Amino acid sequence: MTLALFDLDNTLLANDSDYLWGEYLCNRKIVDPVDYDRQNKHFYQQYERGEMDIDEFLRFALEPLRQHSPSELLTLRDDYLASLLPAQVAPGTAALLQQHHERGDTLVIITATNRFISAPIARYLGVNHLIATLPSLTDGNFDGGYRSPPCYQQDKLTNLNLWLATYGLNRNGSYAYSDSHNDLPLLEWADHPVAVDPDPQLRAVAEERNWPVISLRQGQFTAPLSTANPMDKTPPNTP
Repeated sequence: MTLALFDLDNTLLANDSDYLWGEYLCNRKIVDPVDYDRQNKHFYQQYERGEMDIDEFLRFALEPLRQHSPSELLTLRDDYLASLLPAQVAPGTAALLQQHHERGDTLVIITATNRFISAPIARYLGVNHLIATLPSLTDGNFDGGYRSPPCYQQDKLTNLNLWLATYGLNRNGSYAYSDSHNDLPLLEWADHPVAVDPDPQLRAVAEERNWPVISLRQGQFTAPLSTANPMDKTPPNTP
């Protein structure tokens, strides 16, 4: 099966779901709206520069999960996603995903955003496979920690290789889509890297290396797909 790997935030979505979750918590006063918003912006700016300390960020981002029961969190998440998804899915996303579905490719969202937030988004988009940062649990409750390594920068490949070994798949003919220079290891790994509404750093690399550049935000979804016949198989569901 040919892999089609998609970053989530600012790629399939026209915004960052993790950052917006922080804004939602501030607006609902689930967290201190002044201090949390300040730190949320601080980490996002670090991310844009490629300087974010992922361990420090996750301690910050996962702390609200620790402070609330699973039932409370599910109610909050459902309300948050109801307000997020209709407006934030990039206009070209559905068509791009459908293009790969019709080829029989194995579609995978691979994201640093923790699975509590990203899993329902993947389901909403109709993508069966998700590789994401995993929050850890103690006695059925989030404990503020996460399973190492987080799915970020070079460690996206670490998590991807573990996933590939589980399903007996490989990189042959693979596609990777991302907006961010933080995903250069993933894009360089794939046979067909595609820059999607790229940040300035990634755009410069894409232009230098003649990688395709598309804009899902402008409804552009046609990528230079291989002419090889896709395998007529249904991908296995990721637990």
